Amino acid sequence: MTFHRLFPRISTQLAIVAGAAILSACASSGPTAPPAKTAPPTMAATMAAVDAAVLAGQNDKAYALLKQAGSTFPTDKTPWVRMAQMRFDSTNYGEAIVNALEALERDPDDTLANSIVAVSGLRVTSKALSDLSHKNNLSGNVRTEAQELAKLLRTSLNEEVLVANRAGARKDAGTKKTVSAPPTATPRPGSSGGDPFGALK
Repeated sequence: MTFHRLFPRISTQLAIVAGAAILSACASSGPTAPPAKTAPPTMAATMAAVDAAVLAGQNDKAYALLKQAGSTFPTDKTPWVRMAQMRFDSTNYGEAIVNALEALERDPDDTLANSIVAVSGLRVTSKALSDLSHKNNLSGNVRTEAQELAKLLRTSLNEEVLVANRAGARKDAGTKKTVSAPPTATPRPGSSGGDPFGALK
């Protein structure tokens, strides 16, 4: 008899608990606010971070940021020019040329990138030719290419001789500077005042 009296009460309590659980589940599964969107990086912000890293002496970090910027902004020459300049300053001319050429693919008229390619190439060539010359191996095709390069440089610089002429000119200029001016002749008494060459007689 007692069991039959308690059963309706237990059933009612279970129904209440189940209803509360369902309501709670519905409340928790409601729409959630979307996560805040992160603003995409800009080239200006990236370059500012690069400058800060360089000032802190973290050149590797600066170079990594530039590499990432090159991927994020594939049509922008700015990170490639900066990477080329960094490698040039550290005398890593091979990578300087590679990065400068990447910049020139995006802007063929960039003066700095063209200059980095030219000067880096000349320095690499000069070192290689110097090493070969010291080993007495500057002959054959290498010698011919070196002569062609010298000819091109003379044409580009509008100079008939690249080194000797300039050295001679500097020597002559230095010699002229060391020659003292002749003492000024004092006009002799009785000279004609109307003769401008009287003092030289």
